[in-house]
Amino acid sequence: MKKILFLVVIIGASLHGYAQKELNGKYKPIQSKNSEIKDVPPTNTPPTVDPPPVKEPTVLKINPEDLYKNNSLYKPEANVEGIFYRRNEYLGGFVTNSSVSTVRYRDAAFVDGDKIRVYLNDKVIEPEVSLNGEFQGFKINLVKGMNKIDFEALNEGSASPNTAEFQVYDDKGAVIEASQWNVGTGYKATIILYKE
Repeated sequence: MKKILFLVVIIGASLHGYAQKELNGKYKPIQSKNSEIKDVPPTNTPPTVDPPPVKEPTVLKINPEDLYKNNSLYKPEANVEGIFYRRNEYLGGFVTNSSVSTVRYRDAAFVDGDKIRVYLNDKVIEPEVSLNGEFQGFKINLVKGMNKIDFEALNEGSASPNTAEFQVYDDKGAVIEASQWNVGTGYKATIILYKE
């Protein structure tokens, strides 16, 4: 086996060296016919345009402990040492001027059968969604003021916890937020969009 490998390496090296000898002495650069045009700038250059400024989303200051504390809509946190996902997860609050928002989600890890229920302002809008590898989602009409979206883990699939990647877009297609959640069965991941 070693002899065959050695033979392959020797043949490969010799072919590589032989191929390079073909070009020796045959390559000649093409000379310019008019050497006076070297540093003349082109006359039809397009004007430079500055890209539009990127506006960072305005973050809404909400204390997640106040959101989940003493609220019968949220399962209380389980104090299990070493298990971080037996709790509700606050994904952030954002101010927007959009009248419509698009929410998309998919399984964040490998597809293992995770299922969720989606709420908008405490009303079920998607009773059961199986997360897969492709983005799926919905559009919502935002009401003036607070628009609370909850993603409740109906299970944890074959690998705990229930994981998902999500994206929220405004009506112009700009990303308001993109992140992930990791929650246990019965717990919710919450994002708040505040329409001005």
